Amino acid sequence: MWWTYALLSAVFAALTAIFAKIGIKGVDSDLATAVRTVVILTLAWSIAFFKGSIPGLANLTKTNWTFLVLSGCATGLSWIFYFKALQVGKVSQVAPVDKASVAIAIFLSVVFLGEPLSLKTASGAGLIILGTLVLVL
Repeated sequence: MWWTYALLSAVFAALTAIFAKIGIKGVDSDLATAVRTVVILTLAWSIAFFKGSIPGLANLTKTNWTFLVLSGCATGLSWIFYFKALQVGKVSQVAPVDKASVAIAIFLSVVFLGEPLSLKTASGAGLIILGTLVLVL
């Protein structure tokens, strides 16, 4: 089932790049990010509300809160820089560089989470970086 969710994530991420490139034309990229954030905020809280997840807030630990807030900050900064990059660059170049985050996440998961780095995973990350360079250069 994770594969289905991951594939849907990839499709919607691709649509995000296309819609954003069209939507930011003639608009300050920070303002565009703010508008996008309000839409996402409304959507995410609506889903949590309708699924009945809101009472789970009481069960969040200090560690949960700390790292969810840090994750939110990282997401916000990612979006700000992504929209700025889309505003001045081509989707066909910006999107692959953004997706290099996969290789970066693999490296960081080894360093900070102690996840094992197999030859297969390292090779895949290397190919992502190589593919990114081919598309950008």
